[in-house]
Amino acid sequence: MGDTDTAAARSGKRRGTARERLLAAAARRFYADGVSATGIDTITAEAGVAKMSLYNNFSSKADLVMAYLDARHEEWLGLYRRRLEGVRDGRGGVLAVFDAYADHAAFAYEHGFRGCGLLNAAAELPAEDEGRAVVRRHKEEVESLLAGHVGELLPDRPEEARAVAEHLAFLLEGAMARAGLEGAGTRLERARTMAADMLDRL
Repeated sequence: MGDTDTAAARSGKRRGTARERLLAAAARRFYADGVSATGIDTITAEAGVAKMSLYNNFSSKADLVMAYLDARHEEWLGLYRRRLEGVRDGRGGVLAVFDAYADHAAFAYEHGFRGCGLLNAAAELPAEDEGRAVVRRHKEEVESLLAGHVGELLPDRPEEARAVAEHLAFLLEGAMARAGLEGAGTRLERARTMAADMLDRL
């Protein structure tokens, strides 16, 4: 590798590191204080980078918000996949979805748990904002995962499986909303118990 390549690699590494720091700072501030209330100066100061570094990595604050939404979705998927390890049936798969939400709620947030970070952000965005579409796709994916697991339990009853999955998705989202208002994951634990009872009655 020549000097130019080495310099480029170092520069790329710095940009990557700055991007990660900016995303981490944005995630903390957007969740704790809200998207609208959090300015670029606040994010760059917390990340410890110059404002130009932000614009070297993101085209705008809107672009940073989109990256935050994507990262939060991927973070949840990681929690879900870890919960899915060792699961042997559809019932365990459904409960893995609920457990992944509880894991997210148990994170050490600066001002405590405030509910679903994706829905919180979506509530601040204009109706036609692409960020809302990202959040919608996440929720649809969660319901699709539930449907797949319920389908394992009801292989010959696909319509009923979809209806049960929708019911479970509503239960999960309602529990998240109440848990966010109460600042604790207790409602998610109750929702998991309700979901298990529902599955046992199929």
